[in-house]
Formats: sequence, structure tokens, C-alpha cells
Amino acid sequence: MTTIADRLAIAQHRIAQAAQKCARQPNSIRLLAVSKTKPIEDIIAAYHAGQRYFGENYVQEGMAKILELKGHYPDIEWHFIGPLQSNKTNIVAQYFDWMHTVSRDKIALRLNEQRPISMAPLNVCIQINISDEESKSGIDAEQMLPLAQLIAQLPHLTLRGLMAIPTATENSALQVQEFTKLKELFEQLKQHYPHIDTLSMGMSNDLDTAIACGSTMVRIGSAIFGERDYSA
Repeated sequence: MTTIADRLAIAQHRIAQAAQKCARQPNSIRLLAVSKTKPIEDIIAAYHAGQRYFGENYVQEGMAKILELKGHYPDIEWHFIGPLQSNKTNIVAQYFDWMHTVSRDKIALRLNEQRPISMAPLNVCIQINISDEESKSGIDAEQMLPLAQLIAQLPHLTLRGLMAIPTATENSALQVQEFTKLKELFEQLKQHYPHIDTLSMGMSNDLDTAIACGSTMVRIGSAIFGERDYSA
């Protein structure tokens, strides 16, 4: 039976192989371990195997884990990667290090207002609806620069880049098309904000394509922690 440490090592090896295929340095791509619905013990196991970046999709669950772990594991970097209602922005602002899914002015403004002055600015990514699916969160490409301009003026937020959830498909040509589009938007944004460094795209089933198209952060959950149990 494989352990979390084993599966984490396999994921890291996949990232390294994908990077080498497109002449990139493996350390230019960060692995974000998506720990939603998983118990504290699984996060600790991944931590002891060297993992430091964890992604959570649910506000209350993420906050509970952060509160339980921050005393013993203060170097964990917590990323919020799920949809966020405006009435819960205070939790993300007060507890998380990163927010990947900013797609509205209102959310950005509330996160900025609610970020404690004692904390470093909240790192944020703008979520793009790269597949143009009505069911997906994120903004259209033409809305990217106006939202970036707002974020850049907010002192308690730091714009880090873009994030997207592409079409769930086995069609590699469509994967390449959507990832390439996001990479082009990233380069466009970088012309205005040279400090941005994060292109958050790619998951377990498409990370090779995402890395070939320029991803700097891949989000991997079940391949590390096993299938999720949503019954709770």
C-alpha cells in the first residue's frame, strides 16, 4: 500500500519529468497539495514528507485546519482555491496566505479592508474563465486588466498572477488551446506588472500539458491524498 509520502514523491517526479521534456527547471514549478476534505493527519504526513504548500476549497474547513496546525507548523503556506462568497472574505483575509480565485472588484476590496495590518499583504491571483463555461467561476479575458489595476492599488493585497480551471477533457488539443490562451494573458499582464510570477494551472490529469504551456503552480489533490469523501 502506497503512503502519502510515496504518492507525493511520485507527483514530484511527474513534475520534474514534465519540466525536463520542455527544457524547464523542475524547481520553477510549485506543487500545491489540495487537502480539501482530508483530515489533519494527512496534511501532517505530507508535511513530514517535505510538502509546505496546501490548498483548501472550503472556508470554514480551511480555517479550522489552519487554527489547529499553525502552532506546530507555522511554515505551512495556506492557499484558498475555491469560490468565495463576499460574506466570508474576512476568514480568507485573516487566515490564508494566498487567494487564487479573485474575480470581482467587491471581493478584492473586502479582502483588502479585512486583511490585518499585522500580516503581510495577501497574495492574490485573478481567476480567468478560460473555457467560457457558464458553470465556471472567473472573469472574461477583457476584464483582466481593469481588475488588475484595482488590485494593484490596494495596499493589503499583492497581485501574483492568474489562475484557471480548464475544460475537463481528454482532448489534448483543447487542453493546449486553453492553457496557451492563459499563458498569453499572463504575458500580457506581466507587461503591465513585471513582478507577477504565478500561473496557477494544471491538475493531476493535465499537469504535463500545463507545464509545457508555462504553468508555475500545479494543484494536485487525489493523486496525493486519495479519492475524496464528500459524505461529511
